Amino acid sequence: MRIIKVTCLIATLVFVRVVVSHAQQKVGRVVTETLVSSILRGTRTGLDSSRLVKVYLPPGYADPKKSFPVVYYFHSVFSSAESTLANGRLVQLLDRSFARGEVKEFILVVADYSSPTTGSIYENSPATGRWVDFTTQELLPFIDSHFRTIRHRDSRGLAGEMMGGRGAFQLAMLYPELFSVVYAMNPVATGIGLLPMPSYPKWDRIHRAKSFSDLQGDNISRIFVTVCQAFLPNPDRPPFYCDFFMEPDGNTFRFHPENAAIVNRGFLLDHKLEESAVNLRAMRGIAFDWARYDPIQDHVYASETFSRQLESFGVQHEAEEYRGVSWEKNWSDDGRFYTRLLPFFNRHLVFQ
Repeated sequence: MRIIKVTCLIATLVFVRVVVSHAQQKVGRVVTETLVSSILRGTRTGLDSSRLVKVYLPPGYADPKKSFPVVYYFHSVFSSAESTLANGRLVQLLDRSFARGEVKEFILVVADYSSPTTGSIYENSPATGRWVDFTTQELLPFIDSHFRTIRHRDSRGLAGEMMGGRGAFQLAMLYPELFSVVYAMNPVATGIGLLPMPSYPKWDRIHRAKSFSDLQGDNISRIFVTVCQAFLPNPDRPPFYCDFFMEPDGNTFRFHPENAAIVNRGFLLDHKLEESAVNLRAMRGIAFDWARYDPIQDHVYASETFSRQLESFGVQHEAEEYRGVSWEKNWSDDGRFYTRLLPFFNRHLVFQ
C-alpha cells in the first residue's frame, strides 16, 4: 500500500510539473494596427485606403531592450490579413518554433492586400492600387516607427504563398537595398506554363459582365481581370477600367499580341530576370518550392524552368519540388512553413 501511495505521489508531482511547465511557456501575441494609406487613395475600383496590419510579436518582445528582424508575409488572392491568421495555425507554428529554440525570434507582419476584386497581385496600377509603393514607402516605415525592429536590409525578410509568393519574389527583384532574404511557397507566375494564358479565362463572360460580381464563382476569370487591370489599365473603360489581350471581334474574340506582350513582361517573373539578376545576386538567401500535384500544372513547369533560369544568371538559391498539393503540405505540424521556411530565415537573417 505504501509503495502504491508513493508511486501515485510521484506521478502527481510529475503531472503538476508538466502543467506548470506548459503554463509558463511563453507565447507571442498578435496586435492589430490600421495604416491609413495616401498611396492607395483614388483607385478606379474603389479600394479602401485604410489597411489592416496584423503584427505578430514574439515572446521576447516583452523585453524593452531587445530589437528584432522582421519578416513580411504576403497572402494570396481571395484572402486577407484577417483570414490568414484566423485559424491560429501560423501563430501556433511560430510559438512552437521559438519555444523550442529551433528558430531565433523575429517579428512577422501580415498586411491586408485584399480588394473589391480578387486582391492584390503586388503591382502598381492606377486601377487597383500602387501596392509595391504602398509596401516599400508606407508599410515598411510604419512598422519600423511603431515597433522595435532592426532597421537594416540584412534583418528584413519576404515570404508569401501562391500570388503572395510572387509578390515576395517581385519585391526581392526590385528592392535588395530594403530586403535580403526571400522564401516563396508555391509561387505563381514565375514564367509561362504549358498552355497559353488566353486559353484559361471565359472571355465571353468577362466581356458580358457589368460588374465584378458577375464573375462570381469563376476564380480564373476573376484573376485574369485583375492581371489585366494591373498591366493594361484604362481609366475610361468601365466596369473593369482596363483593356484585355482578348477583345471582342464580331461573334468571336481576337487576340491582341501587343497587349499580351505587355502582360507577359509585367506579370511573369522570368521576363524581369535579366534586368533584376544583379539585385537577386545581392540577396543573403533565396528559396522557393512548388507542389508536384498542383492542379494547374503550368505552375510546376514554370517553377522548374525558373530555377534553371536563375542558375543561368548566377543567382544562388534553394528550389524544391515536393509531392502533394500546397494546401495539404504547408501548414501542418511538420509542414513546409515549419520545417523549411522558418529554419531558412533562421539561417539567413541577421539577429540582434
